[in-house]
Amino acid sequence: MNAEVHNLKPQKNNGVKAVINLVVLGLVVVILGMNSFATVQYGHVGLYKTFGKLSDNVLAPGVHVRIPFVQTVIQVNTQVTKSEADTSASSKDLQPVSTHVAVNYSVNKEAVYHLMNNIGGAYDSIIIAPAIQEIVKEVTAKYPAEDLIAKRDVVANEVSDLLTKRLAKYDLIVNDINIVNFKFSDAFNQSIEAKQVAQQQALKAENDLKRVEIEAKQKVAQAQAEAESLKLKKQEITPDLVQLKQIEVQEKALEKWDGRLPSVTGGATPFIEVDSFINK
Repeated sequence: MNAEVHNLKPQKNNGVKAVINLVVLGLVVVILGMNSFATVQYGHVGLYKTFGKLSDNVLAPGVHVRIPFVQTVIQVNTQVTKSEADTSASSKDLQPVSTHVAVNYSVNKEAVYHLMNNIGGAYDSIIIAPAIQEIVKEVTAKYPAEDLIAKRDVVANEVSDLLTKRLAKYDLIVNDINIVNFKFSDAFNQSIEAKQVAQQQALKAENDLKRVEIEAKQKVAQAQAEAESLKLKKQEITPDLVQLKQIEVQEKALEKWDGRLPSVTGGATPFIEVDSFINK
């Protein structure tokens, strides 16, 4: 009996060991399987990295096979990305200017290997931000402070052209650039405000002067028109017209006369010529 029990224990132990071995083997297979594939996300490309060495084989978005624990896949974003930078500089007339610039850029898919192999993943802080600051300072120094405000589009285009050429060396594409804000000293802002007020006052005075000149011209034109009208009326007056008006006045006087002669008191009755009175 004891011999049988002794024989069963080794068999039981062997069975447990077999199960453990199967479980371990299964786990190894699962781990190897999980590490045998890598996924490149949409909007990215991938590069194999084998024992620290990059491969120039660019991987498109999707699932790719890799050697477990030997190879990794580095993903590089190729979508449009924004980089912002603040720059302090001086204008041509030595006014201090603080500029906030936003640049939209993207990575050239075909040159991802050169970018990652030569610069690495921190290309934003290593290449883009310093380039923005340097170029903005260079362009800002070419313009007086007031022109930086009035010609913002021209300044932005010049910055964009220079930055595009600079970043092209590193296979980076400039898609768009915006000068978000120019900030000047308080003294300069006050001088600009005072100048604008003076310009507005000068414009108002000029408009008032023009209005006065127009009104004076209108009065002259009106006086000339009235003089011309009087002149025409005088030209219309003839001796016949004067005689006709006299007759009209006499007729109106006769219509109002009641037929009585004027009476005189306190003395002799004067001799009145009736025909003369009638004519009057």
